[in-house]
Amino acid sequence: MLQWIKTLPIPLIYLGFLLLWLYYAIFSASYLALLGFVFLLICLFFQFPWKSAGKVLAICGAFGFWFLFQNWQQTQDSQDLVAYVEKVRILPDTIKVNGDSLSFHGKADGRTFQVYYKLQSEEEKEQFQALTDIYEIELEGKLSEPEGQRNFGGFDYQAYLKTQGIYQTLTIKSIQSLKQVRSWDIGENLSSLRRKAVVWIKTHFPDPMRNYMTGLLLGHLDTDFEEMNELYSSLGIIHLFALSGMQVGFFMDAFKKLLLRLGLTKEKWKWLAYPFSLFYAGLTGFSASVIRSLLQQLLAQHGVKGLDNFALTVLVLFIIMPNFFLTAGGVLSCAYAFILTMTSKEGEGLKAIARESLVISLGILPILSFYFAEFQPWSILLTFVFSFLFDLVFLPLLSILFVLSFLYPVVQMNFIFEWLEGIIRLVSQMASRPLVFGQPNAWLLILLLVSLALVYDFRENVKRLAGFSLFIVGLFFLTKHPLENEITMLDVGQGESIFLRDLTGKTILIDVGGKAESDKKIEKWQEKATTSNAQRTLIPYLKSRGVAKIDQLILTNIEKEHVGDLLEVTKAFHVGEILVSKGSLTQKEFVAELEASQTKVRSVTAGENLPIFGGYLEVLSPRKIGNGGNEDSLVLYGKLLDKHFLFTGNLKEKGEKELLKQYPNLEVDVLKAGQHGAKTASNPIFLEKLKPEITLISVGKNNRAKLPHQETLERLETIKSKIYRTDQQGAIRFKGWNSWQIESVR
Repeated sequence: MLQWIKTLPIPLIYLGFLLLWLYYAIFSASYLALLGFVFLLICLFFQFPWKSAGKVLAICGAFGFWFLFQNWQQTQDSQDLVAYVEKVRILPDTIKVNGDSLSFHGKADGRTFQVYYKLQSEEEKEQFQALTDIYEIELEGKLSEPEGQRNFGGFDYQAYLKTQGIYQTLTIKSIQSLKQVRSWDIGENLSSLRRKAVVWIKTHFPDPMRNYMTGLLLGHLDTDFEEMNELYSSLGIIHLFALSGMQVGFFMDAFKKLLLRLGLTKEKWKWLAYPFSLFYAGLTGFSASVIRSLLQQLLAQHGVKGLDNFALTVLVLFIIMPNFFLTAGGVLSCAYAFILTMTSKEGEGLKAIARESLVISLGILPILSFYFAEFQPWSILLTFVFSFLFDLVFLPLLSILFVLSFLYPVVQMNFIFEWLEGIIRLVSQMASRPLVFGQPNAWLLILLLVSLALVYDFRENVKRLAGFSLFIVGLFFLTKHPLENEITMLDVGQGESIFLRDLTGKTILIDVGGKAESDKKIEKWQEKATTSNAQRTLIPYLKSRGVAKIDQLILTNIEKEHVGDLLEVTKAFHVGEILVSKGSLTQKEFVAELEASQTKVRSVTAGENLPIFGGYLEVLSPRKIGNGGNEDSLVLYGKLLDKHFLFTGNLKEKGEKELLKQYPNLEVDVLKAGQHGAKTASNPIFLEKLKPEITLISVGKNNRAKLPHQETLERLETIKSKIYRTDQQGAIRFKGWNSWQIESVR
């Protein structure tokens, strides 16, 4: 293998990076990536002899054909959808039970589906929780396409499932039969074996010890670990549970030592390492980081070291896992591995380890910002401390305890993990909020990565180091403070939230979204671990735009669809002040929530102005103290750049008539419709008088109330107002410098 690498016309790492540009040009249809690939090819012909460059071009052609074929095949699979499914085979290790919700991956006729089912009884829930073998379900269900992206820079569930080869979701209405079946498929049997290990641990070890055992040994974290998962994530150390080089090395070395003690030669071990790698990859659910680590370990056995090892691993991943670099886990795993490879010769000792931790944290920062928009500075120190604890103490300890559990489960060690979680909670309370950098676009990301590489190359040259460092700071500043005005109505489901920010960085947030509380009583076994709408939509969007502080948060009324996620928002961001109507302060439950937010609260009345965009938003209503209900909604109006905006909160027909009475000459270009498009608002007289050029309706897709009402839409069509709806177009954004350009996610 080493001889083959030496025959290559250019260093293997150069070839790997060249193919990476080609990969993104094809799979992401990125003109920027194509431009980068062409530029590097031109450089190649200038730097190397034409004969050598020609050979590289031929290799690129072969890989390019493979990428095109895979991309074409995925496109075909996404278009060639099935109309119905009567039977699916459960992949056991994908089973997730959350309250009365069941989900898993199911296989039928060579296709894989994401399956959902509402459990009918506690007995049925226990049955699926204990299920470890391969079962086939005969069912009646409904097939649909996965939900795509709904907010700018937001999570794209459809793209996520596509990387796993899943193009349809199946919602089961009823189960006719459930029977155990045999399978000769290696992947299905490994899935069953992994599930058996997870269920064994859960039934023989107490909480929280069992979560650490399944997490560190099998890469499985269940819904009952949700609270700690959030705490580890907030501290920037959730990656401790991402199986990688340390865990792979530990198990490979343990297996090797066992076989050598049994009398096997090193030569035989080299070949036995392959089936063991497949077996271990299956036990970890074929995790991206595990497969990358296993490949590097196997190549190292054949004498391939350093950057050649990393580059050859990338080339193999292009072939065996074409979607690897379309996932955050895959990209981050390879980025960490590359930086570790580059810094592995920096020396030894505590000082070298500390320097290495700092270099890794800074080197990975642009990619972390691209995927998560934030960075927790504490993670540098915490990773340094807890990596030692997890990799050198917990991993061997839990491995031994797992093996011993087949003879006698040792559960007395549970206090260690209770003590650990106590420390994590304490550190979480002490730690500051993560630094929000924002999500760099493709151009800024490439510039950041190239600049950091140059900083590393010129680390001995103080002047150049300082120059590039300042340039990097400038790039991060542009990411955090985009030089444009914006007004964005987010898609928060059946709720409402509108974000405003001007060139100076002044921010106003109108409502935070939320979910109406259900009156339906549920039993204990049906309770779910859930995340709020804001955690899935509003908070990620604001962080992607570099927002760490909200100057003014306006709560237009007390309905849960508008204010339900208040505490999540005030926890995630520093809020300067919360503005409410005087009437809303008469509601005890709402006041209690305001007090819990620990934020300054100020009541506003008609006539007050809120400066932004070089102008201001004027409060038009309410003019008298009400009860905080719909007719007491705060109504905001202002000329913002070149258009007049009217934000009506949850105002109904009566309030609209009162508004026209007080302001008969109101000029409106953009109207935010009240009541989510219900016919109880947007009165024909009101609309005929205002005649807005554009109407915005914030409404949830397939909502139970079937909003917006057809009658409302017909009223808007009558006045020829262009309608933008979040249920159809996702988030809607106005942006510009002196005038507005409008765009939507869909």
